[in-house]
Parts: sequence; C-alpha cells; structure tokens
Amino acid sequence: MAVEIVVDKEKLGVNVVMKVGDRVRIKESVVVYHHPEHRGQAFDLKGSEGEVVAIVTQWEGRPVSANLPFLVQFSKKFKAHLRESELEIV
Repeated sequence: MAVEIVVDKEKLGVNVVMKVGDRVRIKESVVVYHHPEHRGQAFDLKGSEGEVVAIVTQWEGRPVSANLPFLVQFSKKFKAHLRESELEIV
C-alpha cells in the first residue's frame, strides 16, 4: 500500500509567486566556485540573469525543506541553487 504525503509549498518556506519558467536576476552578492568558466575561483553572480528550472520541495517522493530551493539555469552548462531572498523576477 502506497502512502502519499501532501505538504503545502508555504509550509516548506517556498514562495508561491515565483514559478518554473520565470526569468530572474541575482539581486545581492552570491559567490560560487563551480562556474564552468571560472572553475575553482570565486565568481560573483550579482546581476546575472537566468531561468528558474525547478523548485525543490521533494526528494525521492518525500517533502523536504531545502535551504536553497530555487534551481536557476544561467547558461547551457551552468546551474545554481539559490534562496528566494537572493532573487528578483525580471
């Protein structure tokens, strides 16, 4: 017997205003070290624009409260997980 757990996105701390497919811009300084053109070096994403490709609310069918729930794709080779407070809709 399968059991399905239903949890509202609001309870997981996810903004329901942003959705998959929205264009977003990084509004504050976010430094990453996994950018393909700057591998191993600090790279600030502030001002970069991308598209929300996923909002992480489940893992293997179970609800999760991810610290960085928004997966944003900036280029064909580069994606990053970000917080809601770091993004603004373009």
